[in-house]
Amino acid sequence: MSRGYPQATVRRDSRQPFIGLLLALMAGSAQAEVHNIDATFEPDFSNPRKNQFKNQTPSEGFCRQLPATCEALGLFSLIAHIPFVANVPIAANHTDPRRGGMAKVPSDWKDVIVTHASGDQQRVELRIAGIGHEAGFPLSVRQLTGNGWWDDLWEGGAWSYAPSPCLGVGTYSAGEHSYNSFWRVPEGAGACAKKALFDIPPGMNYQYFVYAYELRTPDPLKMEAGSYTGSIDYTVGPNMDFDMGDALLPSDSMLTLNFNLKVTHTMKVDIPPGGNRVVLEPVGGWQSWLNQGRKPTRLMRDQTFNISASSRFKMTMQCQYASANNCALWNSSAGHSVPLEVSVTLPNGLTDGAGQAVNRRRLLRDGTGTELFQPEFYLDRKVGTLHFEVPRDAVDGMLQEGIARSYSGNVTVVWDSEVG
Repeated sequence: MSRGYPQATVRRDSRQPFIGLLLALMAGSAQAEVHNIDATFEPDFSNPRKNQFKNQTPSEGFCRQLPATCEALGLFSLIAHIPFVANVPIAANHTDPRRGGMAKVPSDWKDVIVTHASGDQQRVELRIAGIGHEAGFPLSVRQLTGNGWWDDLWEGGAWSYAPSPCLGVGTYSAGEHSYNSFWRVPEGAGACAKKALFDIPPGMNYQYFVYAYELRTPDPLKMEAGSYTGSIDYTVGPNMDFDMGDALLPSDSMLTLNFNLKVTHTMKVDIPPGGNRVVLEPVGGWQSWLNQGRKPTRLMRDQTFNISASSRFKMTMQCQYASANNCALWNSSAGHSVPLEVSVTLPNGLTDGAGQAVNRRRLLRDGTGTELFQPEFYLDRKVGTLHFEVPRDAVDGMLQEGIARSYSGNVTVVWDSEVG
């Protein structure tokens, strides 16, 4: 019994759930393919532990039509306007998989080095995770199969039934002369090939191909603010990166992906009102000395600050008066100075270059020991502390019975995001 078919159908594989997919037909381009992939990072106070870039490149093809499916798989897709044409026939029941319909893509992870204007380099990892074709045929499917349909043309069913190791997605669009579908490609997969069960004369073609890609981006909290750029070249053609076999040959042999990763950081320190004037006192105040004549052994003051940080930074110290590698306090009437030790405690989530917590870390004039602090996640207005103290052995020389003395000095503490 002959079967009648509509001119254009969207069908469901009996072995997989249906998800509507229709990719627009696109004319191939003879120009070299260059695709730009943009990603950005901005700290999010509502989700401070999300240290990830956001891909800003709009998906085309498969992931545009099925965004939820791709989002669940961490995929994005673009259309490569590189037509393929078979100038030779595809023989029925061919034994060489390269002489039929096949696809082999670079599904292993590859490194792409992206570089900042400062010279800092970071690594992006990329793999191709899917391939789709808009396939056209010189004869109608009924002419090719003797009044059959697409399920009859290929071994294992229509093109949407992906050959191992590729995976189908249960979705396709089809007409009398064209068939559009998509295969997911697992990591490290080799060639995925379909054997024709009927002769296909010269003229089978892919108007374009859709590729899905998966990204692993570096930790933006360890990157400089600004743009990082880099690129990777893929070859297209037989035995190349994007390999569609020996029967179908491409119009272009190169696909270039340009990467632009833009990093925006937050670095802000707030000192509470009045916190810029630090008065050093003994623990518990001066009453013990005034009332009992007991000299204090320590003069100190802790000053809190609020820090918001998504970037690496260093801390330095500038002194009005110096004492070796410390700042100093000066008494002009006596011509006497004493060293002032300054240290810092940073909130949880900020560590030094070795990943250690920062607790009473000394600030020195030459910057030693505070060259690098880095966030493990975005911190929004977390509390840190500056500790000011005159060393114990210097306090006794400051205090003389019956003599009033005042020691002062300016100390500038700098949180500097220019690291490197």
